[in-house]
Amino acid sequence: MTDRIKVGIAGYGNLGRGVECALSRCPDMELTGVFTRRPPDTVPLLDKSKKAMPVAEAENMRGQIDVMILCGGSAVDLPEQGPYFASRFHTVDSFDTHAKIPEYFDSMNQAAGKAGHISILSVGWDPGLFSINRMMAEAILPEGRNYTFWGRGISQGHSDAIRRIKGVRDARQYTVPVDEAVRRVRSGEDPDLAAGDMHRRECYVVAEEGADRARIEKEIRTMPYYFDEYETKITFLTEEELRRDHSAMPHGGFVIRSGKTGRNSEHRQIMEYSLSLESNPEFTSSILVAYARAACRMSKEGQTGARTVLDVPPAYLSPKTGAELRKKLL
Repeated sequence: MTDRIKVGIAGYGNLGRGVECALSRCPDMELTGVFTRRPPDTVPLLDKSKKAMPVAEAENMRGQIDVMILCGGSAVDLPEQGPYFASRFHTVDSFDTHAKIPEYFDSMNQAAGKAGHISILSVGWDPGLFSINRMMAEAILPEGRNYTFWGRGISQGHSDAIRRIKGVRDARQYTVPVDEAVRRVRSGEDPDLAAGDMHRRECYVVAEEGADRARIEKEIRTMPYYFDEYETKITFLTEEELRRDHSAMPHGGFVIRSGKTGRNSEHRQIMEYSLSLESNPEFTSSILVAYARAACRMSKEGQTGARTVLDVPPAYLSPKTGAELRKKLL
């Protein structure tokens, strides 16, 4: 067996734990280091033979880690941590603030390119797998429209954004498709739908004792890119109620392309790709690990700079050889 890919994890929340779990299922990869901003002795890993390390120690492990998987949040962590790590390692991350991806891409491209590294960003299922399916559907059915529905499920990014608000102890945010919008799209109506017509938000918030709940609610409802365009329901509850009723991390969704073919556009064609997930972070982590494999292959080819899932050959995600893929999957 060839040398295994040595992987580091930066950030050890739900996503970081999911990456550790996913790596255990990949014989061609091994966990080399876990880096955290929390006191390392308060961060027990699933593999009891390994210990977490302070983020500052990552600097001393250049050359020992083939690719660093960044597991911080998109709202605050990755805009700062992404370029920092890209200047030191090949990286993969799940930056998911759609409107800010071009800006983030530029900063990562500059940092990784200058260092001679490759960084694959916005890896996950959306952005990520859904992005690929939107692109494919648009290329195959140029006359038509793409529609993306998420949920019902917990959004890690949106939940993290709420937790960053002063006075919030913990939170979960559910994204919920609007049933009537889904029905209209699947029926081939091709409706014009704004973001708020397609989804609504449900927020469950544990406030700090004495916190100004009216201010917290206002900050949630007016948060750009996250809540300001949507019907948003906010419920305050206790930590016990949050753990009891909202400890699971389900999610999912579907991409629909409604298009037409034929000389006179006489035939309606509907393409749909869907996911149903019991654990959003574990599934996202599994995607990150697959793209970490791709990053290593691309770096060996001499590629540098930033990439997205749209730029990565699908075969690079698999541990199988080209011959095996052609025999088993084509």
